[in-house]
Amino acid sequence: MELNIQTPALLFPAVSLLLIAFTNKFLAIASLIRKLVSEYEEKKNHDLLKQISSLRRRLMLIRWMQVCGVTSILVCVITMYFIYAGWQVWAKILFAMSLLLMIASLVLTLVEIGLSAGALRVVLKDLEERTSREYLLKWQVLDAKAT
Repeated sequence: MELNIQTPALLFPAVSLLLIAFTNKFLAIASLIRKLVSEYEEKKNHDLLKQISSLRRRLMLIRWMQVCGVTSILVCVITMYFIYAGWQVWAKILFAMSLLLMIASLVLTLVEIGLSAGALRVVLKDLEERTSREYLLKWQVLDAKAT
């Protein structure tokens, strides 16, 4: 199989969109961490430290997602140069490396999504428990007034 210059170029739009998405996630989480740190300094609520720790882990994953994505596109550019220079064997090896880096970036994305969903489940469970307790309290108050 001969690689032509257009084959590695196909990854550019996908990688660019992924990097924008990764950057947006990074900025949103960094903003949330700043907000939680500010809240912690005011209230000294230790539950916030757990959330900040979880967000720190997610930031690390996003950073590695970005590293793998950027390295993938860099290797793609080098692949294109090797194709231009006529070094097909090296171009194929580098293109395979580029695809593997993209796969690593996507796998890290799945892991980060799993962490994010898990954190949201905890928040929603706490909210549901609080609202159900409030609902029961209201009914008990109404029941006590009725009798």
